[in-house]
Amino acid sequence: MASYCTNGALLKLYQRTSVYKNWINSSNWHIRKNVKSVNLVPKRDLSKNERNSDQFEWKGIFTRFVPVGICLIAVMQWRSYRKKSAERLANEWEINCYCMLPLRTVSRCWGWIADIQLPEFLRPFIYGLYANTFGVKLSEALHEDLRYYPSLADFFARPLKNGIRAIDHASDLVSPCDGTILHFGTVHTNQVEQVKGVTYSLENFLGANTWLNNNNGSNDYRVSLLHHTHRENTLYQCVIYLAPGDYHRFHSPAEWKPTLRRHFHGQLLSVKPTIAKWLPGLFCLNERAVYLGTWKYGFFSYAAVGATNVGTVKVYCDKNLHTNHPKNTGRCKDFCLGNNVELKKGDPFGEFRMGSTIVLVFEAPVGFQFTVLPGDHVKMGQSLGKIEHQKFVDRIQTSSKDIPKAS
Repeated sequence: MASYCTNGALLKLYQRTSVYKNWINSSNWHIRKNVKSVNLVPKRDLSKNERNSDQFEWKGIFTRFVPVGICLIAVMQWRSYRKKSAERLANEWEINCYCMLPLRTVSRCWGWIADIQLPEFLRPFIYGLYANTFGVKLSEALHEDLRYYPSLADFFARPLKNGIRAIDHASDLVSPCDGTILHFGTVHTNQVEQVKGVTYSLENFLGANTWLNNNNGSNDYRVSLLHHTHRENTLYQCVIYLAPGDYHRFHSPAEWKPTLRRHFHGQLLSVKPTIAKWLPGLFCLNERAVYLGTWKYGFFSYAAVGATNVGTVKVYCDKNLHTNHPKNTGRCKDFCLGNNVELKKGDPFGEFRMGSTIVLVFEAPVGFQFTVLPGDHVKMGQSLGKIEHQKFVDRIQTSSKDIPKAS
């Protein structure tokens, strides 16, 4: 079939040349009959103009169709390379090349475009197109009239109707946002999994443990974060990815008290799950605002990680936070929030001006159990985990079995 299509295409191309046209118009061609092959023998030679015209037509064919074929081959090779690279981690030179891309400039331009106020007659068309593309549920928005939002940034960070998200008060930890669970689990070492099998450094992500009353004297960075080592507590972590169609505001996942903010000036690489599986240490490379504090079980940290095309990250209790600077300085700036900020479960905390990632690292008893699975799409206020408390009667029965019987 492919050979037939190829011969048919060549025949059509040949029919466009002057040789074929002269053969059709001339009556001096001799066709040998009763022979499988047809010989076309002209009686006269082509003129110089006809030969130049024929060469020009063949030259046009090569200049038009050959580049298209080369581009198709290049696309196929690139897809094959991406498929192979998805099965392995990025090399150092690939990470360096990726970081050299002007993603910060692109993100700043996107932030500028998103803040432009649009005419009212264009807003329903543009916002509606965005909503249909990314599956935005406009019925959940506080203002369903798309003309209400003056800019794309305001539409991204749209508030929801009161009561549209139920807070699970029976759980110790709830989801701070709408998004997809990338990974969660117990932190056993200083290397934490951002997705299954791909890790990042906990110390590089949170920074040196220099905040007041948080260092218990241990040389192990993970252990130094624990406030209640005598209670058999340990560290846990949870990573939630916000897609472009998700609700872009984030809330408090528990009752806790942030006391210190650390702003890391980093890259603005994509945090899509496919990139997170390919690039180790992604969260340590990207710009992020990490809020450190305490909750009823000890240490608690809440990190808002920036990404490509995230114009701005706003935190309502921190007016001094300014993200997406023109240059990546690579510095870390600390800002003391004091002891006056106390957040309850479900309280508004901040907003992204596009999709990004929330990373929670917290201390809890060893009986803490997550109530979600990797890949689950969660809603703000949905249960993430709770402490499995053992009943008093069960504890008495268990302890009684360990008492040796008198002989």
